[in-house]
Amino acid sequence: MRELAFTPETGEARLDAYLAARTELGLSRSRIKSLINQGHVTVNGLVQKASQGVAAGALVRVVVPEPTPMTIEAEDIPLDVVYEDEDLLVINKQRGLVVHPAAGNWNGTLVNALLEHVEDLEGIGGELRPGIVHRLDKDTTGLLMVAKNERAMASLSEQIKEHAARRVYWALVHGNDKLPETGRIEAPVGRHPSDRKRMAVNSKNGREATTHFKVLERFKSYALVECRLETGRTHQIRVHMAYIGHPVVSDPVYGTRQAHLGLPPQALHARQLGFHHPRTGEWMEFTVEPPDDMLQAILQLRRGE
Repeated sequence: MRELAFTPETGEARLDAYLAARTELGLSRSRIKSLINQGHVTVNGLVQKASQGVAAGALVRVVVPEPTPMTIEAEDIPLDVVYEDEDLLVINKQRGLVVHPAAGNWNGTLVNALLEHVEDLEGIGGELRPGIVHRLDKDTTGLLMVAKNERAMASLSEQIKEHAARRVYWALVHGNDKLPETGRIEAPVGRHPSDRKRMAVNSKNGREATTHFKVLERFKSYALVECRLETGRTHQIRVHMAYIGHPVVSDPVYGTRQAHLGLPPQALHARQLGFHHPRTGEWMEFTVEPPDDMLQAILQLRRGE
């Protein structure tokens, strides 16, 4: 349990806003509201509402309970850790690894692996768990950032929301001659109207989604494309590239069901990740090459095979 006390020098309009600005507290605004609602915050000894104003000189006490353990089991699953410090990790996720436990995948996920690997988790939202800031599909490889505490989770999530983080992917896609050198795909992505397991460009119920792309190499029937995410909707690159007629190679959902170039699902790799460190503000950038099978496919295409 942590207990902190603050005394504002000037009057504050809202209690939750005042505490959210306390960097030493390191909590998101939603977590602060939860603590206030649970009676863990007092002003001059009295429990107050989140919207209550705070007078100058008042004594504000915050009690942060110890995080409760997750019911999900820790599992010894190999992880390729690219970077780790007291606030976050950067993982190079392998193909076939589900990121978060859900129906049908309660075990064998990245979260299960992180619970075994990380010894200094501080907890997110009152629960002793890693903060999954953004996700990669099960069969998408590459870089993923994970928060160890609420300060890091709030900062990294805000950077993604405000488009301050850099996320760059490589994709092998079908087609070549009609694909422009560069482009911006701006089309809302939401649930498919008749197949709830798929996503689709959906102008009625979709959310704003923007993907920037440029062609890195052209081959006879394929192209190697760099995609940069401005937003991060579920399956966004896969949906957007299929939408413009150039689906990701070996994508069983949005492309052709059969494998191409000997590749398993799907030829999409999160190659570059950049963000400001949540504690120091330093810009950090990481790059990892695609898995061997994708690199071999690119080499075969270069040789004209």
